[in-house]
Amino acid sequence: MLAFADILATAELHKGGSAEVKKLLPKVASAKQLKAKDDAYYLSMMSLRVFRAGLKHELVDRKWPAFEKAFHDFDPYDVLMMSDEDLEAQMHNKDIIRHFGKIRSIRSNAQMVREISQEFGGFGTFLAEWPSEALCELWFMLKKKGAQLGGLSAPRFLRMVGRDTFVLTDDVVASLISQEVLDKKPTAQRDIRQAQQAFNQWQEESGLPMAHISRIISFTANVN
Repeated sequence: MLAFADILATAELHKGGSAEVKKLLPKVASAKQLKAKDDAYYLSMMSLRVFRAGLKHELVDRKWPAFEKAFHDFDPYDVLMMSDEDLEAQMHNKDIIRHFGKIRSIRSNAQMVREISQEFGGFGTFLAEWPSEALCELWFMLKKKGAQLGGLSAPRFLRMVGRDTFVLTDDVVASLISQEVLDKKPTAQRDIRQAQQAFNQWQEESGLPMAHISRIISFTANVN
């Protein structure tokens, strides 16, 4: 496994220098900023991620105001009050994307967001206080307790709301394989935890957010 200084040097070589790399790094929210957002914001972003999966983001984003209207501005309590019949009625709503499995996931995830919020004093507080050295455990928890949050959906949701996390994109995985951190694309929790350990070491070396380390590593993947 390479030292992070070597990874950064390779990324800068591929992207044309330190300044160019910095321009491409994702924004990371502070704990205070995460806590300031209400539960409706997190349910909306979670649902947006679910609907974006497998579709062009621009298509989903254009329809999102209609989703906000149809699902009570994503207030978790109001969404939970929607009956099965209410959800089924949305299949006739031409202004939204009519995928019933994903539509049902909104209510399921509203239940998760509300329960966690009640326990921790806000879903944003829960996210802000989760330890960075065990981010993959947060992914696993969101997948288990939520709906349609498997694969990369949980980490991509976290990235969308600014919660610092790495993401195991194809480029990141290719780099991890080349460094012998992994021997294949990770699907088992054991392999994902192994990747987490590597990110923990690189964060200790660099002091950078996980999201920045992840993006920088993606820049080192072999290019044609």
